[in-house]
Amino acid sequence: MSAKPVQEVVKKVKPLLSLDNVEARRRVIMLYKAWYRAAPEIAVTFRLPISFEQVRKKIKEEFMKNKNVTDVRVIDLLVIKGQMELKETVKIWKQTNHVMYYMKDTNLPKPTNFISKFLQGSD
Repeated sequence: MSAKPVQEVVKKVKPLLSLDNVEARRRVIMLYKAWYRAAPEIAVTFRLPISFEQVRKKIKEEFMKNKNVTDVRVIDLLVIKGQMELKETVKIWKQTNHVMYYMKDTNLPKPTNFISKFLQGSD
């Protein structure tokens, strides 16, 4: 008996912005281009210690993290969050440390000696 209402709810869920994958892909590409164009301005405005080419490389890396997402609603949500982040960054509602948080290296080297392992808290 409880399966029927669940099926009705699933059928009534509507997408946030895009109706299909093609439209979602178009929105992602438009967002990527906006970020790509804003990279030089971001590097200069926040006086980042890295070049705008490195900023663009990091932007591409952040987009590629979500390349396997296929649900249109999730893609729309990620696009909305990306637009919000871009707006906050371009309008300088963030500080340099907020922008540099995205530029940090995600693949940290593993500790090799005893002291490094001890300070990190691993065995």
